[in-house]
Amino acid sequence: MGKTYTLTVAGVTRELPLCPVNENLDIAAFVMFGDVEITIACAKALLEKCPDFDILITAESKGIPLAYEMSRQSGKPYVLARKSAKLYMKDPLMVEDRSITTQGVQKLVIDREDLGKMDGKRVLIVDDVISTGGSLHAIETLVSHSNGTVVGRAAVLAEGDASKRTDILFLEALPLFFK
Repeated sequence: MGKTYTLTVAGVTRELPLCPVNENLDIAAFVMFGDVEITIACAKALLEKCPDFDILITAESKGIPLAYEMSRQSGKPYVLARKSAKLYMKDPLMVEDRSITTQGVQKLVIDREDLGKMDGKRVLIVDDVISTGGSLHAIETLVSHSNGTVVGRAAVLAEGDASKRTDILFLEALPLFFK
């Protein structure tokens, strides 16, 4: 087994594998998919820290379990920014961003019908990890095309320098591993 990082978040401990980003940097891979215990615990802990909101939004795909569970626990709806336009979208809006975990440019797309669901609402942006803030910025750009108001930006983990930000809520800091 390769190198790992021990993370305790929301009372749950996991060993995260270290994955190379390039020859100088590794990151600890935090994946909520299939980990019901950590998803439930993190959703509960984040909801306790978040301001009042009417609707959640997250980016496909790693934020989906968190947004779903936060929606289930709070009883509030969520919408999803997809990675590509889908056939069911009548009028998609697309923005681009760069993410540390995605090679190249990442596209986020939302149907204007989902934008309408945010009109006049207090919008909470959620994600599993905020690192460079690229995905966060892309989601904020999408929300700005609605008449909703972003009332918070929340993540389970703030990676690297993101942990110094004062405009996000997070449960734990996640270090970067420089070689």
